[in-house]
Amino acid sequence: MSLPPPESADAAAPVVGSQRRQLALQLAATLAVLSLAWPYYGLRNEQLPWPQTALAIGAVALLFASITRQAWWWRLMHALFVPLAWAASTLAIDPGWYLLLFILLLLVYRGALGGQVPLYLSNRASAAALAELTSDLPAMRFLDLGAGVGSVLGPLARQRPEARFTGVENAPATWAVGRLRTVGLANCDWRWGDIWHTELSAYDVVYAFLSPAPMAALWEKAQREMRPGALFISNSFAVPDVAAERIVEVNDVRQTRLFCYRL
Repeated sequence: MSLPPPESADAAAPVVGSQRRQLALQLAATLAVLSLAWPYYGLRNEQLPWPQTALAIGAVALLFASITRQAWWWRLMHALFVPLAWAASTLAIDPGWYLLLFILLLLVYRGALGGQVPLYLSNRASAAALAELTSDLPAMRFLDLGAGVGSVLGPLARQRPEARFTGVENAPATWAVGRLRTVGLANCDWRWGDIWHTELSAYDVVYAFLSPAPMAALWEKAQREMRPGALFISNSFAVPDVAAERIVEVNDVRQTRLFCYRL
């Protein structure tokens, strides 16, 4: 299925910049520790103690991430990355297993690699809340950005046959599962695509369950493209520095909140 015409890549720039920043912090920590450790142990004619070196790199990376005020999950990843990489290297696991694991993770979590968007699955309670929230739009056009395995679109499309639903997903495995789950729904259009290259102007409601990282850029995109009066709904993650028109408390175990913004 063809995708809408690409728009400018500027919307995704903050996400790409963040990825480069994290890589730079990790490299800086590695260089800082090795530039001191190698000469010290070299002059003493001693072998570099890799366990202590890996822990030192993790500690310095955590320090750099804290100084630059990175989010807590980035700090945790910086602290654990090199120590865990060293620990894995001691297990004598065939490299082919690492390649297989990487491929499997890429098939499911491609969004996390390209845009800091892990796989979050909307539950039935959220789908029911969305149905109630949009009950005044019987013939709405509804778009799910990062639609996962169709856990929102499937129930909504079955409940609202008069409405039109579109899901956009770019992780191969989750796209395939969602495609199978929605293949018999005539009012559901399941697409392979990138959220940043998806035009929003044709939709009455745009829904996203992504992560904190892309929300500011996604809101800018919504303001540029969505029609006046259209509704943007974010599951769990608020748009930074923008007051929601309404916040819906979902009655589920994880106490989901739907942040609603009227364009």
